[in-house]
Amino acid sequence: MTDQQPPATSYEAAREELIDVVRRLETGGTTLEESLALWERGEKLATSCQAWLDGARKRLDAALDDDSDGS
Repeated sequence: MTDQQPPATSYEAAREELIDVVRRLETGGTTLEESLALWERGEKLATSCQAWLDGARKRLDAALDDDSDGS
């Protein structure tokens, strides 16, 4: 997701859903098909969270560069 806008879901919402997905996978009691669907959803959520974090890092780096250029 380089140079794209952040996902429509907020970082916090994606993180909370990812926590729930992991909890459900760790608990077990789901069918193989359900587990695969949860895994796939978790991968998408993890990618979304990483995109948010990458975007935040770029913004921080840009702000730090701006501050150091003005000195």
